[in-house]
Order: sequence, then C-alpha cells, then structure tokens
Amino acid sequence: MTMATTTYPLHRAMLINRRGIACHLDDRTISWGELGDRVARIAGALQHLSIAPGDRVGVLMLNQHRYFEIYFALAWIGAVIVPLNTRWALEENAFAVRDSGMKALFAERAFLTQGQSLAASSANLTLLYADDQPASEGVLDYEQLIASTEPVEDVNAPSQSLCGIFYTGGTTGQPKGVMLSHGNLMANARNFTCEGYSARGLYLHAAPMFHLANAGAMYAAMLGGARHAFLKQFSPAGLAEVIAQHRVTDTLLVPTMLQMLIDQPGLESIDLSSLTRILYGASPISEAVLDRAIAALPHTEFIQAYGMTEMSAAITLLPWPDHLGAAREVGLHRSAGRPIHFVDVRIVDEQRNPLPPCMVGEIIARGETLMQGYWHRPEETAAAIIDGWMHTGDGGYMTEDGYVFVVDRIKDMIITGGENVYSAEVENILARHPAVAQCAVIGLPDAKWGETVHAVIMQKPGSTVSADALIAFCRTQLAAYECPRSATIGDAPLPLSGAGKILKRTLRDTLIQKGHDNASSAL
Repeated sequence: MTMATTTYPLHRAMLINRRGIACHLDDRTISWGELGDRVARIAGALQHLSIAPGDRVGVLMLNQHRYFEIYFALAWIGAVIVPLNTRWALEENAFAVRDSGMKALFAERAFLTQGQSLAASSANLTLLYADDQPASEGVLDYEQLIASTEPVEDVNAPSQSLCGIFYTGGTTGQPKGVMLSHGNLMANARNFTCEGYSARGLYLHAAPMFHLANAGAMYAAMLGGARHAFLKQFSPAGLAEVIAQHRVTDTLLVPTMLQMLIDQPGLESIDLSSLTRILYGASPISEAVLDRAIAALPHTEFIQAYGMTEMSAAITLLPWPDHLGAAREVGLHRSAGRPIHFVDVRIVDEQRNPLPPCMVGEIIARGETLMQGYWHRPEETAAAIIDGWMHTGDGGYMTEDGYVFVVDRIKDMIITGGENVYSAEVENILARHPAVAQCAVIGLPDAKWGETVHAVIMQKPGSTVSADALIAFCRTQLAAYECPRSATIGDAPLPLSGAGKILKRTLRDTLIQKGHDNASSAL
C-alpha cells in the first residue's frame, strides 16, 4: 500500500485501531473495521456494475457517512469521484455529468428526483440511491448492495492516477473540472501534518462535502486518526447542537458559517468547550468577524488556510500564534499566513517577473499539490499553469518574512480615477460598523471615473444605517478614493456560492441591469 494513495489512511486506521470509533451517527457509531468492510463491499458492487479504474462516478448528496465511504470506495477500485454541487440547478449538474462522461451517480432522497432526471437524460448513467430510508422499487439501494456483495481488494491506485474531478468556476462562466490525483490530495494532507495540523479528536464535516475545502481537511484528519461526525445541512443552530452533542474538537468553516454561528442567539448557553480548533478559509474573513469569533469561542484556536481547488487546496497557512500578541500588534492576523510546507509562492507582475517584498501583484504557487489540469480543457490549463506555476488570479503581496496578504481577486479590483481600490480592504472596514452583518464592495461603471466604489450591505437584525453614515465611517479610516460613493442597504442575506463565497458578479450584474435604482447615493 503506497502512502500516496488516498485509501492509505483508512488502511492504517483499520490496522492500528480496528475496533475504535470511525464515525458518529445520530444513534450509533461505526468502527474503523466496519467502515473498511462497508467500503470494500460498495467497491465490489461498483465493480459488478462494470465501473472500472478511471471511470467517473458522481455524488449528489448532503453530508453523511455514506458520502465519506464513497470517497474511499471509489479510490479503492481506482474510479474517479465527481462531487456535484447540491446548490446547482439541474442544467448545471447535467453539464458536469455530460462533461465528465459520468458512468454512475449516487443520490440521496433529497436529490433523487434530480438524479432520476440526470439518469434519464444520459444513456449510460447508472443511478444508485444512498439514504437512511429504503429506496423505492427498481432503484439500486446502497445498503442492499452492501448486504449482497462480497468485499474486494484495494487496487492500490498509483499516486499519479486521477482521484477526483472537482468542478469550479460555475459562477463566472462554464464550470471547469479540476483534475486532482491521489498524490495531489495526499501531498496536501501531508503538508498540513508537517505544519502540526492533524485533527486527533473528532472532526465534524460541516462545510459541504462536495467542496474540496472539506475534502482537504478530511484527508488531513484521516492522517491524524480522527473520528468523524457529519452535519447533514448547515444551520448555525444545527452546528452548535452537533458540536455539543458529540463533543466535536475540530471542524472547517467558511467565514459566513463562522459569522452565523457566533451571531446565533443564546450561543453562550451552549457548551462548545470541546471545540479545540477551527480551520477557516475558502473566502476572505473580516477582522471584525474574526475578533468576535475569538471572543465568543475562548477555548478555540483559529487557523486560516488560503488556497484554491487547483492547488488541492492549501497554499498558505496562518497558525493560531500569529493571531495573538506581538504578531497581532504588527497586523499578521490580517494576513493569509506563510506558504505551507512543500509549496512555493511568488508575487509577480503582469510579465510574470517576481516583485520585491510588499509590492502588490498576482499570487502564483507550485508544488506537488498542483492539479493535473482542467478536464478536457488544454487551452485553459495552459493559461492557468505557466512554467509549472499556478496563476491564482488573486492580487496580493508578500512581506520579507514570507507572510502573504491577499488584497483582492484581480478581476474584482476596482480602478476609479486611475487609482486601484482593493475591495477586501474596504470590506474589512465596513464590517467593523456595528450595524453591518454582511458586506461586499464592487465596482460599478461610471462615465467620469471609469468605475465607482459601491457597497452592498446586509444590516444586522434591528439595526438601521444610511449610506451617508457608512461612507462617513469609511472616511475616518480610508483614503477618499477608496471609500464607497454609494451603497445598497437591505436586510436580506447576500447571495452565496456553494462554497460560501459572496457572489460579487451576481450583485454587480443585478445592479447594472437595474440601472443602480437600488443604490442609495451619497456623493
């Protein structure tokens, strides 16, 4: 068994802790021995269905233990997992089915109708049902397949073989399938372990299991021998309940989830003292939200991971000590940390020349975690990977000590009157206002300035704030050209992607189509 195959940590757990708990479910537990047996049996069932090494198999499910098993069962037979976004519309997932050439699809009860539609529209797609409630007549049932199939041996897939295709970028155009090998994913897990991060208690799958942020943390937790629990669908109350019920020690949350957790009424009455560490990332976090989270969860350490799916996923890591004391005094808690072990990072200009410390350019990265490419998209792969370096599309700078500060997506940078405005910096200030629950800063077309800075605000419940007040608040801490010139203020949550990122393009397009009718100006 090679250590660069994603089934390796499962085999190790079965060897050294066979009777130990692997998964906590609502009413029972599963041991590592039982988990391995279930994985080997569902792998055998897939082989009987003519799923061969390299074949793509989709998963359209909410978080649950069967999703966890499927990750390993597909790797067990050398097949390729294709997690589908549960928030996508039918046609978006139909594209992923067609594009990947998917041969089978696992769907749970909530997505069975969509799964049946996807199967009906594809001549060669086998649908499998995976849920607690029994399947209807004529549908291949996950538990029945396990009960009726003998376990098979792990094929021990080579490290360079394809393990998963993770679709990304659907919010800005046609989705792209990121190809990650077994070696990519295990290198990322190893990199985390070298940084001292490997969950050894109970890891909670709270972020969507279709997203690589959770998968990356999952493999790192597996290397540490952690137990696993599952939050089927995120809600702040549900998250707090599962943490308290199972005494969760580790989890990964995107900033929007973290904010919703700490803003939950009555949080102080819930015992979350078991929560040792929160890994946060996948989108920028405001300093205000981070400070409130640290205050609300005094027993918890916070670790930031910055990265992207194309890098399997971590590029940099900001450990807990850099959130505190002398590091905080010099602002390191606002950084994305330093390059994680075995990943090189550079800041380059438009000609790909390295820039000196503290100059803003594009963040690029390389390492064993670099993707194999975009599925069936050689031109886009060549545009993203140049001379072995992944061009992230993020603007940032690096200090002399190697701390990376992410200032904006390059495409989201606002150029107003010839000056560059980085939306993350403006959002960080707006988030400190006591009436602001969520915020996004975008550029809107302007005949005089080229673009103007516009803020979109979700107010906290019971709070009211005007555009004039927000702009005046920003002017006390930002240069005049960086401050919003207008704002859209409401009580509704801002639109989010499946990964919990605010959809700025959606906001921008909506406001442009409406002619800024909803924008409250204060010039």
